[in-house]
Amino acid sequence: MKHPESPGRQAPQPASAAAVAAPVTHYENFPVASLLCPPQLRQPIAAIYAFARTADDLADEGEATASARLADLAAYRAELAAVAAGAAPQPRWAAVFGPLQVQLQRHGLPTHLLDDLLDAFMQDVAMTQGGATYPDRAALLQYCRRSANPVGRLLLHLYQVHDDLALRQSDAICSALQLINFWQDLSVDLPRARHYVTDADCAAFGVARTDLAAQRRSAASDRLVLDCAAWARALMLQGSPLVHRLPGRAGWELRLVVQGGLRILDKVQALGGASLLRRPRITPWDGPRMLWRAAVM
Repeated sequence: MKHPESPGRQAPQPASAAAVAAPVTHYENFPVASLLCPPQLRQPIAAIYAFARTADDLADEGEATASARLADLAAYRAELAAVAAGAAPQPRWAAVFGPLQVQLQRHGLPTHLLDDLLDAFMQDVAMTQGGATYPDRAALLQYCRRSANPVGRLLLHLYQVHDDLALRQSDAICSALQLINFWQDLSVDLPRARHYVTDADCAAFGVARTDLAAQRRSAASDRLVLDCAAWARALMLQGSPLVHRLPGRAGWELRLVVQGGLRILDKVQALGGASLLRRPRITPWDGPRMLWRAAVM
């Protein structure tokens, strides 16, 4: 669907009820703005979340063709540039860009990080359309740099944490979360021609790409999945000291994000490679374990 034609832009209006973002529900790379989130940051976090969630839906939901998805994402990207420059939001996505514009102005959010998310979504659509694969882990991490890491950097900006070590640790956590999503969702992604296990890893473990795509489980594919999970765990642990840098509620929110990711990896690894065929899930019974681990970090 093309971006509809609309009347000329007008000067932005003062913040109102329309400039308040909808509550956060779910977005797989996004720490949810829960009760642990500092109250004064719930609105900017919700605005960023709504932006990312809507873009993710444009890239992934419904029955649109790849070309239509790319056209919508290009229009969405142009709207981001326009509202960041001070233009009034257009009607199509006013519920997203109205609140976001308020927060861009109020908190000086780095627009290039939001643009990076859109670039990653567009890459995902194009690669899925062609059934393309990533050659190696460096290429996959480059995708994570744009698909996941901007979320952490935006949150650190709101928390007023800007030093290089914190940014590197945030990147490690966010990239780990993205990788964990991949290894958790193998059974969902592979039938949809989404290939996140790299060519180099397939070759290293002697797994034919055709066998992986067909979800033919073997001892070699088990070793491959477990090694990918171990990589994600190492990356998460590399970034985890960041939880001690964030004050109060923000630090506890991040502790639970880290422990949620590690708990999913526990389940992936406990399946011994069977996540190729079924998706492991967090259940309410995992909550106490995650809380205890968060408390002793």
